[in-house]
Amino acid sequence: MAEREKLLELRKVGAHYGPIKVLHDIDMVIYPGEMVCLLGGNASGKSTTLKTILGLVPVSEGEMTFRGERADTLTTAERIQRGMAVVPENRRIFPRMTVLENLEMGAYLRNDRKAIAEDLEYVFDLFPRLKERLEQKGGTMSGGEQQMLAMGRALMSRPKLILMDEPSMGLAPLFVERIFEIIKQVNDRGISVFVVEQNANVALGIADRGYVLQTGEVVLSGPAKELLNNEAMKRAYLGEV
Repeated sequence: MAEREKLLELRKVGAHYGPIKVLHDIDMVIYPGEMVCLLGGNASGKSTTLKTILGLVPVSEGEMTFRGERADTLTTAERIQRGMAVVPENRRIFPRMTVLENLEMGAYLRNDRKAIAEDLEYVFDLFPRLKERLEQKGGTMSGGEQQMLAMGRALMSRPKLILMDEPSMGLAPLFVERIFEIIKQVNDRGISVFVVEQNANVALGIADRGYVLQTGEVVLSGPAKELLNNEAMKRAYLGEV
């Protein structure tokens, strides 16, 4: 039986901040079309893992492949050109640009105008509120609206993999539910999603699989439904393992 194609794979990946090792032998895989979540408490290494995948933190040990190619030697821009997109923690939209300008920035590496227009309509279908506020400055929007804008901007690059860093952070519970519904819709369209999240119940409720990090090490992994009901996951999540 042929081995299943892998979209992203980390093999024994380590990373350092200066002399301090912050990731230890990370083994992780994402298959095409999957949604995978990375869980853990504060200072567990979740955001560092995402930054390492993006190239913002260099891989110091092991290797990473993306779409069948060695990726840990690529720049962040090269990884984005090959199909990664990020929805960063705290949104980080361009506050002085309008909604439309922010969305257009997501497509800055593209020149297929007809397809860009189609993707813009798709973003407006997902987020009708953005269409109503095309000329509004991003920085004047609410946190939830900025999260929509950051997701829309990522989608405008027509990515193979969207990396999301704490999408629920700072949002009201009702809005968290809505954002995760939209993340599921995006994934159902065939776009792979990697969600770094502290809200385990919400993330595991829509993910295919999950990994649990503690102090830079994967302590648990498996199908999302199994992790939801796993007592060891709850202990690891609370730092009791």
